[in-house]
Amino acid sequence: MKTGSWDVVVVGAGAAGMLCAAEAGRRGRAVLVVDHARAPGEKIRISGGGRCNFTNTGTTVANFLGENPRFAASALGRFTVQDFVRRVDRAGIAWHEKTLGQLFCDDSARQIVRMLTDAMREAGVSLRLGTGVEAVAREGDGFALTLSDGTAVRCASLVVATGGKSIPKMGATGWGYDLARQFGLRVTETRPALVPLTFEAGLLEQTTPLAGVAVDAVVSTGKTRFEEAVLFTHRGLSGPAILQISSYWREGEAITVRMAPGVPVLERLKAAKAENGGKQAVRTALGHIVPRRLAEVLTAREGADGKLAEVGDRVLARLDAAVNAWTFKPVGSEGYRTAEVTLGGVATDPLDQQTMAAKSVPGLYFIGEVVDITGWLGGYNFQWAWSSGWVAGQAV
Repeated sequence: MKTGSWDVVVVGAGAAGMLCAAEAGRRGRAVLVVDHARAPGEKIRISGGGRCNFTNTGTTVANFLGENPRFAASALGRFTVQDFVRRVDRAGIAWHEKTLGQLFCDDSARQIVRMLTDAMREAGVSLRLGTGVEAVAREGDGFALTLSDGTAVRCASLVVATGGKSIPKMGATGWGYDLARQFGLRVTETRPALVPLTFEAGLLEQTTPLAGVAVDAVVSTGKTRFEEAVLFTHRGLSGPAILQISSYWREGEAITVRMAPGVPVLERLKAAKAENGGKQAVRTALGHIVPRRLAEVLTAREGADGKLAEVGDRVLARLDAAVNAWTFKPVGSEGYRTAEVTLGGVATDPLDQQTMAAKSVPGLYFIGEVVDITGWLGGYNFQWAWSSGWVAGQAV
């Protein structure tokens, strides 16, 4: 086991950390990557249903949240979506584009992990897994680290690529935030993001029969809206549109869901009522607009279990609102346990956007999810990891 001094120590063998390490190694730096996990790139491996949504062709600063999302512009502009795709192509990894510019591996997310570990090995990077960092101290112009195996390591540059608190079962912690505070850097409020939302008991009782039902919907809170799928769960709502809006929603705020966007539900129901003497059941007519189970729940809730001829237009208007103006207040989210990312993190104003270095602590860098830059669902967070890792890799 090699101990002693290194030019660069990267804490975290995830997307940002591995790309940064490979870049620094290519520049002739002696690099050590340390991670308490037993395997590198575990969040990469499970992402995108095991196929890794590794970037998005539509990536812009507008797809990110944080105190100052424009901080990301420099890194995203210097190492672009096309730059990463070229690396994927050179590695011989087949990929395809799904909806909304999302790029996925044809085969397995493990190919992206292998591409990164191969790049590190070719660059002479040392990787030490199953090893945590117990303590970090300033020593001269560099840093002294005490590892969990008792090893003392010194380095000129220290890169924190430990991610956020999301998916703690994979070992996620707030270690990176604690280290930032240790060196006097501000950390913004953190919360689960890209996470399913939960209902209070009364609403949950109404919607439990819908668990597993999905609809294409428009979901909005305030001035923010997303148009993607919504999925009813045993706890509340999930699906891409809900995960997206969860990054913007705050406790106490309402969310509105249009479950048949673009469909004039009231007009359709009135037209069905005018046909065949209104003998069709209301739930059958509504079931031609939304999934059958959803139609059954809504008609029962609005007291419209009978035939169309037996229901007044006022009730049909209530069904219209129930479908396309359903407004409710979630009580919370499923938390870090299922959140894909963490919103908030190391504040960007103490960091140099050109290098990701802490302005007040020479040699200290923060990259990837640990920083207060959070992307939308759809490959944006991976692109931030690649871009921020790349610019730090040119500077350490």
